[in-house]
Amino acid sequence: MRTKTCLAVLSAAAVVTAAPLETHRPKMDNILYGAAFYEEYMPYDRLDQDIALMKRAGLSVVRLGESTWSSFEPRDGQFEYAWMDRILDKLQAAGIKVIFGTPTYSIPPWLYYEHPDVLVTHLDGTKAQYGLRQNMDISNPTYRFYCERMIRHVISHYAGHPSVIGYQVDNETSSYGTAGRDVQKGFVEYLKQKYGSVQEMNKVWGLVYWGQLLGGWEEVPSRDGIRNPGWKLDWDRYQATLVTDFLDWQARIVNEYRKPGQFITQDFSGGVHTNIDQWAIAKSMDIVAVNSYYPQQDMLDGQSATMTADLARSLKHDNFLITETNGQTIGWDSKRQQPPYDGQLRLNVYSFLADGANMVEYWHWHSLHYGQETYWKGLLSHDLEPNRVYEEFSRTAHELEKIGPKLVNLKKQNAIAILFSADSAHGIDYMPFSDKVDYMTIVDQMHKTLYEMNEGVDFVTPDSDFSAYRVLMVPPLYVASEAALDKISRFVENGGHVVMAFKSGFTNEYDTVRWVRAPGPLRKAAGFSYQEFSNLSRPLALKGDPFHAGKENEVTEWAEMILPETAQALAYYDHPFFGKYPAITWNRFGRGTLTYEGTVLSDALQRAVVKDVLQHAGLTGPDQELPAAVRAKSGTGNDGHAIHYYLNYSSDEQKFAYPRASGEELISGSAIAHGQAVTLAPWGVAVIEEK
Repeated sequence: MRTKTCLAVLSAAAVVTAAPLETHRPKMDNILYGAAFYEEYMPYDRLDQDIALMKRAGLSVVRLGESTWSSFEPRDGQFEYAWMDRILDKLQAAGIKVIFGTPTYSIPPWLYYEHPDVLVTHLDGTKAQYGLRQNMDISNPTYRFYCERMIRHVISHYAGHPSVIGYQVDNETSSYGTAGRDVQKGFVEYLKQKYGSVQEMNKVWGLVYWGQLLGGWEEVPSRDGIRNPGWKLDWDRYQATLVTDFLDWQARIVNEYRKPGQFITQDFSGGVHTNIDQWAIAKSMDIVAVNSYYPQQDMLDGQSATMTADLARSLKHDNFLITETNGQTIGWDSKRQQPPYDGQLRLNVYSFLADGANMVEYWHWHSLHYGQETYWKGLLSHDLEPNRVYEEFSRTAHELEKIGPKLVNLKKQNAIAILFSADSAHGIDYMPFSDKVDYMTIVDQMHKTLYEMNEGVDFVTPDSDFSAYRVLMVPPLYVASEAALDKISRFVENGGHVVMAFKSGFTNEYDTVRWVRAPGPLRKAAGFSYQEFSNLSRPLALKGDPFHAGKENEVTEWAEMILPETAQALAYYDHPFFGKYPAITWNRFGRGTLTYEGTVLSDALQRAVVKDVLQHAGLTGPDQELPAAVRAKSGTGNDGHAIHYYLNYSSDEQKFAYPRASGEELISGSAIAHGQAVTLAPWGVAVIEEK
């Protein structure tokens, strides 16, 4: 065991100093459309029947292998391939492409039995139990040894198979909250590299408070009982680095075996994450992949799926893959069994493509007859026969066979970005200001506002280049370096427009409160300062309803007592005390503007504020005049022509005059002129290419 441990430690440690992994953009000439496929889960042998159904439906790609460790290695060192060889050979014969997953996110029972130490130890000292997936310590040397052995055996065996077009490393990876003794030791090493000395760390964390000054690295206590915000922040950053290193390590192993033209990806779970660094992980991947799930039937509005897609596209400013999305229903129980209405499955595909997806895959091909995910149903129901959803899949697949070459590799150039800060999300979580609103609440509200206005949006971080954008939306930037805040100020000064939420600029990059008037380095660009703030015990109206929000003319939760300097007040609180302070301000700084929200706005107020800013920036147009249920998304197609998607998120027929240059509706093949009437069926879609 000693040799195994040393090998794994060396392999894992090498990632820290290795040169960046060279990545290659995969070449795609059509949209890939398919599902995850687990023939090994079937109650009887029906491989030929399933492949025949796939061919009939027009399915072009499957993902497999990512949770099959115990099938490949039923005993320690005993590898079996025949069962998977048969599947791949038949898929290849049928012309179906394969994305192959490293089977590392669910460990086999024998590994747990022989080495129970590979399971996660949580901050409270409790051990993870066997029986669930993703219960292992991804930094554990023993786990890494067996993990590496598995990857090398399986990938070397299948890399040359002609069906394999790419690899997925692990699955929806996080650190799983691992916090055992070795992880705590690793954290100390991380701190040594970052701060150099405990004296520096004492200073930036303010450990003089409560008399917790450290005299040496050996005195660093366990993270378990820590309350210091700076300490917590570095722990959460360290946890994210464990994931980045683990996935980079896997990608490097796969890279040794992959053949020319095969890509490497990792499938992030849906949404924008605070517990991993998606931007850092994406650097090791050829293409980004995401798993996007959302409510269906009357709850389907497309916003959460679009947010996931916008994030995926932003990570590498490129096209991406949907590796999992709703087939029929989702849920680890049967409380959310809401299969899609007719048209919704197809609508969601075109929505993903309109955001830049080059592939859409369902989880999964068939519904399971056992296990935790019995009710997370695939394209086929438990009876394994063609059904309504299968037929809609087939309709969509055959449409994409025809028009996919025009839709693949869609390019999007958005003028608006949301500035995302995981550090700020953590900092606010450590010191919450509300039981109802947090950092991610505001991120979601800002994105939803833009989505409902049919405005395309990217995500950026404080390290990103803002120069391509005209408007920057800034959720509460609570934790930020002076350099990051100066960068925002320069963006405004150089002609950009910023919409900024409360609490921005309050602490530095160590989550230490600045010892100058808030909002610190943002003061000139914002045109105000403040010394006090208050929680709001009840909603407050804005005096005179300045944005005509009617019943939604109210703010909640938090109020900063803003003292204008050069800023203009756009709205005041309607209150005997708070009424002397502006709730929303606008300031011209250099050639740009900064609009600041010192409180939590209602959705209607947020829409009104953002609309004013976008109009000032010259970013509104005909897409803002469409019926409320119609979403419009645009990009540049493979042929260099503008492509416009119109998506009806309602059970009612929608009509509007086509507002763009004349072209062709690609699905029907019909010519369409500017101003011509367009009718969208319930949950229907039109895809128009300008000529």
